[in-house]
Amino acid sequence: MQVDDIRVFIPSKDYAESKRYYQALGFNMEYVSEDLTLFDNGNCFFFLQRFYNQEFAENLMMQLSVLDIEEVFERVEKLEGFDIKFEPISQQRWGKVFYLWGPSGELWHITQFNS
Repeated sequence: MQVDDIRVFIPSKDYAESKRYYQALGFNMEYVSEDLTLFDNGNCFFFLQRFYNQEFAENLMMQLSVLDIEEVFERVEKLEGFDIKFEPISQQRWGKVFYLWGPSGELWHITQFNS
């Protein structure tokens, strides 16, 4: 098996708010349908769907690997108007990480690996 790509489908409690949030976070948005939006940054993609299940959303975890975690953390700190929470950057043996909960409860592990 040769895998070319894997894309997650993220639920949204408020579809319009989640679209604004992911754009503010730095992702490009592309219309797919009334119920599905594709987001990308570089060669990384995910779908946002007009679907919400609280148990699923609050148990969904994704890892976002970045080259400059401090830059991303500063961007998150400046976000206004969204119902999100995040924790400070912590140092781990393999690199740095901070946790960011999106507007529907989805958890992002924002990670910078040691080089």
